[in-house]
Amino acid sequence: MRIFDPHIHMTSRTTDDYEAMHAAGVRAVVEPAFWLGQPRTSPASFLDYFDSLIGWEPFRAAQYGIAHHCTIALNPKEANDPRCLPVLDELPRYLVKDQVVAVGEIGYDSMTPAEDKAVAAQLQLAADHGLPALVHTPHRDKLAGLRRTLDVVRESALPMDHVVIDHLNETTVKEAKDSGCWLGFSVYPDTKMDEERMVAILRAHGPEKVLVNSAADWGRSDPLKTRKVGDLMLAEGFTEDDVDLVLWRNPVAFYGLSGRLELDVAAPGATHEGNSILRGGE
Repeated sequence: MRIFDPHIHMTSRTTDDYEAMHAAGVRAVVEPAFWLGQPRTSPASFLDYFDSLIGWEPFRAAQYGIAHHCTIALNPKEANDPRCLPVLDELPRYLVKDQVVAVGEIGYDSMTPAEDKAVAAQLQLAADHGLPALVHTPHRDKLAGLRRTLDVVRESALPMDHVVIDHLNETTVKEAKDSGCWLGFSVYPDTKMDEERMVAILRAHGPEKVLVNSAADWGRSDPLKTRKVGDLMLAEGFTEDDVDLVLWRNPVAFYGLSGRLELDVAAPGATHEGNSILRGGE
C-alpha cells in the first residue's frame, strides 16, 4: 500500500514517527503551515518557520525515504492577531519556492471579519501564483463555516476545482462535494473523523476527489491513521484500486496542480545548512 498523507504537521512529530510512517507505506507528505500552539508575537517567527518547512523538514523526511512538500499561509487562528498580519506581505516570496505546492492552511476559525479579509487575500495570492489552496473549515459551527467558505471561494479568482475543503464530516460532505471542490477529511483520535466514519462516507459518496489525512500535530494524534483507513477499506470490501485512489492518486492529482510535486526522494546530504540529525558520528 502506497500512502501520501496530504495534511500532517511533521514539525511537531519525532523521527520515530517518520520511521513508523515509512514502514506503514507512507512515501509522501504535505505539511501545511499552522500555528505553534502558542501565539506568535511577530511576523519574524513565521519567516523562520516557513524557512524550516522548505528546508530543514524536507531534509529530515528524506532521511526516512519520504518526499516532503508544504503549503504556506497565514493560518485562520492567527489572522485575528494584528501583530501577525504583516506576514501577508511576505508570502509572495515563499509562494514561488519549489517545495510549496499550495496556499494553506487558510479559511476560518471563529468566522470573524479579520478572517474574511485574510482568506480572500490569500485566495487571490493562490490565483496569482497558479497554486491550489488548502482551506480549513472551523471546528465549531461546521455547516455555517462551510457555507461561508464556499461563498468566499466562489467570489475569488481561483477555480473551485483548485480548492480542497478540509476537516469535512457527515454534516458538510454533500454541500462540499456539490460545490466542485476537492474533499478533505482529517482522521484523528477522539475528535474529527475516525476510520469507521471515514469508510462509511466513502461508501456513501464514493472515493473520487477525496483526500484522507491524519492532521497529526502537537495534540493527541496518530500519523498512521491514513494506513488504518486503508486497512479498514480493504476489510470492508473496497478494492486495492479504491485504496490507491484515495491514499495516493487523489493527493498526487490535487497537489500536482501546482506543477511542483516531486515524488522521487533524493538521497540527502550529511547536513542541511551545517546542521545534522546524526548524533555521535564523525
